[in-house]
Amino acid sequence: MLQIYNTLSKEKAPFVPLNEGKIKMYVCGITVYDFCHIGHARVMVAFDVITRYLRSQRWDVDYVRNITDVDDKIIKRAAENGESPEQLTQRMIAAMHEDEAKLSVLRPSQEPRATAHIDDIIALVATLIEKGFAYPASNGDVYYRVEKFASYGKLTNKNIDELRSGARVGVEAAKESPLDFVLWKAAKEGEVSWDSPWGKGRPGWHIECSAMSKCCLGDTFDIHGGGPDLPFPHHENEIAQSEAANGCTYVNTWMHAGPVRVNSEKMSKSLGNFFTIRDVLEKYNAEVVRFFLARVHYRTYIDYSEDSLKEARVMLERFYQALRGVEINDTVIENDFDARFVEAMDDDFNTPKAISVLFELVNELNKASREGTPDAGMLAAQLKRLGGILGLLQQDPAAFLKGEDKEGELSGDEIEALIQQRAEAKKAKNFAESDRIRDELSAQGVILKDTREGTTWFRES
Repeated sequence: MLQIYNTLSKEKAPFVPLNEGKIKMYVCGITVYDFCHIGHARVMVAFDVITRYLRSQRWDVDYVRNITDVDDKIIKRAAENGESPEQLTQRMIAAMHEDEAKLSVLRPSQEPRATAHIDDIIALVATLIEKGFAYPASNGDVYYRVEKFASYGKLTNKNIDELRSGARVGVEAAKESPLDFVLWKAAKEGEVSWDSPWGKGRPGWHIECSAMSKCCLGDTFDIHGGGPDLPFPHHENEIAQSEAANGCTYVNTWMHAGPVRVNSEKMSKSLGNFFTIRDVLEKYNAEVVRFFLARVHYRTYIDYSEDSLKEARVMLERFYQALRGVEINDTVIENDFDARFVEAMDDDFNTPKAISVLFELVNELNKASREGTPDAGMLAAQLKRLGGILGLLQQDPAAFLKGEDKEGELSGDEIEALIQQRAEAKKAKNFAESDRIRDELSAQGVILKDTREGTTWFRES
């Protein structure tokens, strides 16, 4: 049975859906004011793997991942760039889709944008005011009354009294309490805004997700996911808003991906260790990056470093080396690899354990290939199928092993030309020149393999 760790209960428990065979899942997406960074990639890949696995087990998954396309950061960045917020968000959404496609991240079932749900947001704010959980303030904003929601802090075990004592007094004179947070922001001069019962304005960040999830999945749904920085205050505020407005449980299971650290330090622009997905993909093969992100359990922190990426490349090469030259045979082979893979993934999506099963499968495949048994083709098909559940091992092995042309390295065309020169040297019995070319290529990290059919090559890690 599928077991998932619930951030709310702080324990693993058997997953029981609201509707048999169906899973309704909402994951907080990107605020699109800049290019996505490696931390975003971690969340994208984690929930893509989870969704792929659930669907492989015949769950009907409605996966919703929102886009925040109105926000203080967006307005500020657009002004700095001399463009409209809409122009900025359109560019960044297109860039996000390009990045996730390179990482083989499937598009969600629904991808709602905050600006398309303004009416839903206004209706939700109005309900909260009507029920006494929110109030229009003298400055034109609308705030949520945190202390009226008795179970506030239940997701992150925070106590209202402790929050009150630690709050900054007088941050906003219009608030009834320093703990209250904004649901609707009064428009400032020149800012994007919408008409509302409280005047022109725009939504606060937290209310957007409560409104979009309700619209897409209903008052209660199965799984809510997000990054490591979201449990407080964002997800606490979502719970307070949604449960106060709807009068029922908001989410049954809360899931949060772990953080990304860079050489064991927190990733931060101020520390100079901040990397966009585009930065990373300029240097590393996209599938290597995906494997690097997927091989660590989704709740565990990831340490991003040169050594970590090189290790991921070596590990992924082992899979593709095993697949290279093997003719795929889709006939089902009887062994326990499928069952052990599923057992690992059913245990809170334990990808490290699942990948260790794949390495054992590689050992069997290599043995069958050496012995020339018919099992090799069936084991290769099984490896590709199970790898595909993780979004891996779908490239042509020879193409992957040749790698992508990188600045400062020999291009594929240059390597092929040198291999042709070496073949001509061998034909002329100029073995010294043949060996010189092999050594030159080896020094550039290019390994040659001579066969009866000719010479193949791949790049060394």
